[in-house]
Amino acid sequence: MRYTRIMSTETFEFQVEARQLLQLMIHSVYSNKDVFLRELVSNASDALDKLRLAALRDDTLDADVSDLHIDIETDTEARTLTVRDNGIGMSYDEVGRLIGTIANSGTAKFVEELREAQDEAGAEGLIGQFGVGFYSGFMVADEMTLLTRRAGEGHGTRWSSRGEGTYTLERVDDAPQGTTVTLHLKPADSDDQLHDYTSEWTIREIVKRYSDFITWPIRMVPKAAASGADDTADGSDSPDEAAAAPEPETLNSMKALWARSREEVSDDEYHELYKHISHDWREPLETVRLQAEGTFEYQALLFVPSHAPHDLYNQGYQRGVQLYVKRVFIMDDCEALLPPYLRFVKGVVDAADLSLNVSREILQQDRHIRMMQRRLTKKVVSTVKDMMTAAPERYATFWREFGAVLKEGLLSDSDNRDALLAVSSFATTHSQEEPTTLKSYVERMKDGQEAVYYLTGESRQSIENSPHMEAFRAKGIEVLLLTDPVDEVWVDAVGEFEGKPLRSVAKGEVDLGGEGDEKADGEREKQDEEYAALLGWMKEHLDEDVKEVRLSSRLTVSPACIVSDAHDLTPALENMYRAMGQEVPRARRILELNPDHVLVKGLNQAYKEREDRTGLAGTAELLHGLAVLAEGGRPKEPGRFVKLVADHLERAL
Repeated sequence: MRYTRIMSTETFEFQVEARQLLQLMIHSVYSNKDVFLRELVSNASDALDKLRLAALRDDTLDADVSDLHIDIETDTEARTLTVRDNGIGMSYDEVGRLIGTIANSGTAKFVEELREAQDEAGAEGLIGQFGVGFYSGFMVADEMTLLTRRAGEGHGTRWSSRGEGTYTLERVDDAPQGTTVTLHLKPADSDDQLHDYTSEWTIREIVKRYSDFITWPIRMVPKAAASGADDTADGSDSPDEAAAAPEPETLNSMKALWARSREEVSDDEYHELYKHISHDWREPLETVRLQAEGTFEYQALLFVPSHAPHDLYNQGYQRGVQLYVKRVFIMDDCEALLPPYLRFVKGVVDAADLSLNVSREILQQDRHIRMMQRRLTKKVVSTVKDMMTAAPERYATFWREFGAVLKEGLLSDSDNRDALLAVSSFATTHSQEEPTTLKSYVERMKDGQEAVYYLTGESRQSIENSPHMEAFRAKGIEVLLLTDPVDEVWVDAVGEFEGKPLRSVAKGEVDLGGEGDEKADGEREKQDEEYAALLGWMKEHLDEDVKEVRLSSRLTVSPACIVSDAHDLTPALENMYRAMGQEVPRARRILELNPDHVLVKGLNQAYKEREDRTGLAGTAELLHGLAVLAEGGRPKEPGRFVKLVADHLERAL
């Protein structure tokens, strides 16, 4: 670093690497130029916090703490924007060390890594090693001036730079306590100036968005009031009126509801905050508060909506809660704080400190983020569990609106899988109205029943009419009716509940022994022998479509059904994978016949009596097509199937 002394002013020249880094920051880091004001207000708020703490620790500190606040002033003619605080301030050496941090970085390696970053996120992660949000002001200003005096000191410091090659430091005697930052704004018609930052409306909107909950008042004198005061001073007949100063207006609410005790906040205030955050005019279903203390402190105020948004399952759905750091707004949809299956949760998380990149727009992945996500997830799930017992009507609403989303966590979140299973409920043959939990199902299991049975399908009606349900219905065995697309996947991932396997009634062989009356072993063996020849012939004839033909123990009314092997994909799951662009080989499945059905009996008798069985081939295909239709599928050749049906009807007449 080189400098030349000009009277009481020292001029410093940026090193080449630092100058390059500054240009990258100004032109590449921030995606929204409005955040420069957030950065300056945040710095001012920190300065006020530090002064309050210093005054508590040192009662001899010569500092005024009677009215700590932040002022914002704009001048349209001069095109300046000023942010002023009466906080701790800085000494001459501190200005050089803190504000001049970028000038002292002096690392060519860092700049080289920044240039070589392959994507914007990678670049921002590297920049995040430096806390230099102050310099964001150069996005909108040609020149920045800082005037500061540390509390308790007699003289101040002026810093100035155009963000190019140099900056100056100067000792001054007439600086007020605190720090004043003045931005000499770029011309209004500049190509990169989207907003007029001398506009009161613009300043109000930015403060409301980013700094509304900061503890200290952010004040601005309305131009109309200031102009009126000037007019009065120039021509009013009333000396008192002429002397009256315009009243400053506080721009921020300072009402961080999450930082106040539960007793201090009404339900109406919570609901208003929820509506502001979610843009939902209905009241939330549940409010969740969390305060973490210790080595890493944060507060959370979360809301469970009362209804699912229409785009909840769309790929572009904006999920995540709002993130604040020390009440300063950082981002709207912070996906890192909650898992995707809780994407419907809205709210605010306010951390005492976090590892943010320089623009505060991307979180660096560290243990604090992971710790917060784990804690917040457990808190939301436990709140749902509390609803189940304390407010069953609200829980019923929650599960109707968000149950299908929550079940995604059974696939992705093994750490919380048991807790999620405990708060999940499912339609069941036990009741037409009330869903059941797995725990309640297990408590109702029949003596000797070893598995929790389920069947997936598009609707309750289609599942209840499935041939696979017949034996279970006849023997009074409860079956879970799973109709959400995610149900096709999570049951295999979970596998069991409290040691009881989850078993599809449409997969594998069904052995209901000990779960109802069963055929005598001798009768079953006799039927196997009676139908052996027919089963072998049908397997040979339908070989392209089925890998086995066997007698069924699950049918009581229907003539036939199609089942999968225990570890095969279901047809619905095959279709899901194909819809996602994944190639899945079409599996041949198993055709089961009901040996007690008149159609199957007649086919077996005809097979034994005829030497020419060509005419029976159509009946075999017809049985297979009926089984496919019964489970909601489609025959391989619909036209041929219709012809077979017509031919058989014609012969019957």
